[in-house]
Amino acid sequence: MIRRALLISSALAFAALVAACSDNGSKPAGNAGAGAAQQAAPVGVIALTKGTFPITTILPGRAETFQTADIRPQVSGLIREIAFKEGGEIKKGDLLYQIEDAPYIAIVEQAKAAISKAQASVPSAESNLDRYQRLVGSGATQIEFETAKTTLLQAKAEVESAKAALSAAQIDLDHTRIVAPFDGIIDQTAVNVGNVVSANQTTALTTIRQLDPIYISLTESSTNLLKLRDAMAAGDIKGEANVVFHLILENGKEYNQQGKLDMSKQVVSETTGTFIIRVLFPNPDRIVLPGMYVRATVELGAEAGYALPQLATSRDANGRLTAQFVSADGKVETRAFENSSPSNNSWLVTEGIKDGDQLIVSGLQSITSGMPVKPVPMKINDNGVIVPAEQPAAGDAQKPAAK
Repeated sequence: MIRRALLISSALAFAALVAACSDNGSKPAGNAGAGAAQQAAPVGVIALTKGTFPITTILPGRAETFQTADIRPQVSGLIREIAFKEGGEIKKGDLLYQIEDAPYIAIVEQAKAAISKAQASVPSAESNLDRYQRLVGSGATQIEFETAKTTLLQAKAEVESAKAALSAAQIDLDHTRIVAPFDGIIDQTAVNVGNVVSANQTTALTTIRQLDPIYISLTESSTNLLKLRDAMAAGDIKGEANVVFHLILENGKEYNQQGKLDMSKQVVSETTGTFIIRVLFPNPDRIVLPGMYVRATVELGAEAGYALPQLATSRDANGRLTAQFVSADGKVETRAFENSSPSNNSWLVTEGIKDGDQLIVSGLQSITSGMPVKPVPMKINDNGVIVPAEQPAAGDAQKPAAK
């Protein structure tokens, strides 16, 4: 066994020696291994051009209904009819519930009869007053004249009182028809036909929510509020009318409607250091529903500079924005920027860049500062994906121009 082990060890050592000799004989003169290590690595780049870009910020928020109404009866009675479809769309003035109205119709008729009765006594009182007025001092005393005047005033007051009673009775009769106060979506009903309800009861019969337009309540930090005010004072932002809101839904897609500022609370939360901004968005197709978590991109103005895609940037230990560029001698150059502003999916930089500078956007994981690289033109499509720059397909150069 020992002899066999020695033979195997000798064979392995001989094989290694032969391989080493073979490698030394095949290598060309010079330090070719070092040259291979310095071979330029291909990286995707985009050429930067100065332009005017929006200054934006992204805020988290929740969707809230524009209007909400809990429907309650204003008169008591038995539910005779439920005229809506639960969960359906309703219009302002649509009948929702019909309360039994026969008792209220009877009260209205009684009030009308009371008016007629009161009106019937007015002519007699007027005639009596005229007679006493002619006879004062020649057959009638002043006291009788004053009494006749009082009787006429009381008769007219009875008429007005009866008319007021009729108005009250008519209002109660109208309230037996419970109608929608505004356009919206109606919830399920809490009562059924045949149930008895009471005036101004605490339990709502149903709820209506208006979803078009819809509110988005956004949360912003007090620090950014101060920055916004400084920008407005400097004239970079002209005022609330210039602020544009775009909505990003839960699935990451952008909502196709623009919002406008409706209200901002002038109180900063003591616990979170934030304040609430309420934005109004059109919602004709009811895509945004109450309770949805959304993000809003806010355009605060515009500034001239260079847009560096966020996917090609990072932050150093001091919090400065950093990016990799291709230097004039074809090597990786790391640049740091003291000031930058968010602009959609990019960072807007105004200093340290000139037109034509090549920003490295792909292959960043395999490069280091000072390393030689081979730039490959790329572009970022509408979906934010890095793709090769468009090049003419083979054979296109031979095609005649379209007439």
